[in-house]
Amino acid sequence: MLHCRHLLLVLGDQLDCDSPLLRDADPHSDVVWMAEVVEESTHVWSHKARIVLFLSAMRHFAQWLREQGFEVRYTKLGEAQSGSFAQALAADCERLEPEALRVVQPGDHRVLEALRLAASAADRPLQILEDTHFLCTMAEFRAHAHGRKQLRMEYFYREMRRKHDILMDAGQPVGGDWNYDQQNRKAFDKQGPNPGPRDIPEGAFFEPDALTRDVIADVEARFPKHPGTLTHFRWPVTRQQALLALDDFLQQRLPRFGDFQDAMWAGEPFLFHARLSTSLNLKLLHPLEVVQGAEAAWRQRPQCYPLAAVEGFIRQVLGWREYVRGIYWLAMPDYLERNALDAQHPLPDFYWTGDTQMHCLRQAIEQTLAHGYAHHIQRLMVTGLYAMMLGVHPRQVHEWYLAVYVDAVEWAELPNTLGMSQYADGGTMASKPYAATGKYIQRMSNYCEGCRYRPEEAVGPTACPFTTLYWDFLSRHREALAGNHRMGMQLRNLDRLTPEKLEAVRHQAQAHRDSVLAERTTKQPAPS
Repeated sequence: MLHCRHLLLVLGDQLDCDSPLLRDADPHSDVVWMAEVVEESTHVWSHKARIVLFLSAMRHFAQWLREQGFEVRYTKLGEAQSGSFAQALAADCERLEPEALRVVQPGDHRVLEALRLAASAADRPLQILEDTHFLCTMAEFRAHAHGRKQLRMEYFYREMRRKHDILMDAGQPVGGDWNYDQQNRKAFDKQGPNPGPRDIPEGAFFEPDALTRDVIADVEARFPKHPGTLTHFRWPVTRQQALLALDDFLQQRLPRFGDFQDAMWAGEPFLFHARLSTSLNLKLLHPLEVVQGAEAAWRQRPQCYPLAAVEGFIRQVLGWREYVRGIYWLAMPDYLERNALDAQHPLPDFYWTGDTQMHCLRQAIEQTLAHGYAHHIQRLMVTGLYAMMLGVHPRQVHEWYLAVYVDAVEWAELPNTLGMSQYADGGTMASKPYAATGKYIQRMSNYCEGCRYRPEEAVGPTACPFTTLYWDFLSRHREALAGNHRMGMQLRNLDRLTPEKLEAVRHQAQAHRDSVLAERTTKQPAPS
């Protein structure tokens, strides 16, 4: 075909079998366009597993499209014009002479702008379709946000429950409450997960097939210096695998997910977590089938599924996931540059290696490098907490999170990192900074056992850097936080420190900061 009606642009995170792009397509006159562009792996220093996940899922989806009768113009890494979207698209527009380009609303603002520029350069109209994967349109979110002095996820979540009739009985929330989060904050006892680690269901993992093995070889050859390993790559990369992963979670781990969703344990990266965010963010799963599946499991066997566990999981998908997307598109592109706490320090090098004596950080980072995965508390209250209290520039923290996690797409990652984790948006996402001493980590994990630092100490040779930095953080930002009613108790506790103790804390915090930043190499990690 040397001429086509529509060039249908399928992006790497839009692998939706029911995409509006495909519903009205004519396989006889339209061509599906997909491209593996180097820029998508190098604009941040992407984890090898993240690159493999996207490329393998794309190649599998292209294979499925061909089986459905579509002609697919697919550009692989290393082929001509594979450097950027603009290059690849310009070449194919010249070859195929489409009347128009069509694309589902991109998830990233950066990609949207790149496609607009590419379409303009090719002198072709770009038609942008509503993304029906999500449960709240942007028009609906803007209506929700209009006139509100502050946005809060809880109120948005209640609207979503009502709209989609999830966990509702006669217009009221089942059980009488909207939120059971207070029941979902348990830690393991000293013996660890009970049943023991060997009894925790491993979950659905998928050995790489021939196509995925080809992708792994391509990535190892093309990006050998990128962080992470591919030894453990077993993520779902097809719709069929994603459905198996969903069923496995609902049957095996959802009943205990709620109790221990905030718990951490050395050497146990997955515990009872769903690990479905990759499939949701690639659009291999639809969020409604996920939340309806969880609700159905509870309604069919309420004696096996605690309501708190089911509600807590549904809130993450139906509430939080939709909410962060709304915040992202409401606030971009300026959101990317926010830095409410004026944090200016660079990210310590050990975030790329795990080479630190702080055991909690070493556990979370080494796990991330091995699997491209850490659950939400490891991200928020270990790696994110430390970076915020150290004073790392939020743009650098954002770029690290976007680089190292296999489920990272900017619309989901940026508000969670810059807003929730770093409080760089000044309270748009979170009502207060999530600041805590090392005693929080001690309470929720066994990371502190065997660590050289003691979480109850703020000064001295064995003081926990988290605890030292906590008091220093409150001191440095006291004036900015004084008007936040949710910080009142923490600031009153700060006022109980004697001037001598506070000066010692400040001195130790600065010494620690100087030490970890002095270990930085003269050349930052950069794309290969």
